[in-house]
Amino acid sequence: MTIRKTLSALALGVSAALAGASATAQDQWPLVFGDYWEVTGIDIKDGGGLKYAEWLASEWKDNLEFSKSQGWIKGYRIFSNVHARANEPDLYLVTITESIVSAAEGDKRFDAFQAWKKKTIQQMQSESGNRAEYREVLSDALLQEMTIR
Repeated sequence: MTIRKTLSALALGVSAALAGASATAQDQWPLVFGDYWEVTGIDIKDGGGLKYAEWLASEWKDNLEFSKSQGWIKGYRIFSNVHARANEPDLYLVTITESIVSAAEGDKRFDAFQAWKKKTIQQMQSESGNRAEYREVLSDALLQEMTIR
């Protein structure tokens, strides 16, 4: 075999090996699934901004800090919709979790939360209803974060 044929054969072999490796990399999904973000859209009624902000900075924060201490959530955020249009939320409340819990686990967590709050279901429902005086829940979405490989 001549040197030219040997080099051509070698080049062809290297090309085939590289093409095979490239095809394998291309077969991998380019996005990685990550945490879940529950996003609640809140409309604040006229004159209710301070009262709702105080509630968020106290009870809402305390509730989520308890959930975080239990390992139920990874974090939480508040986003302001700076240029909200008509019928859009003023705020977005976000909680971040690693996974979605089963119904049985959800029941266990609710029991632990209720014991920590030292309140009945009726008391918690009444308090939630009282917040309707100064805020309205407009939307709720469950998003899953995706990152590029």
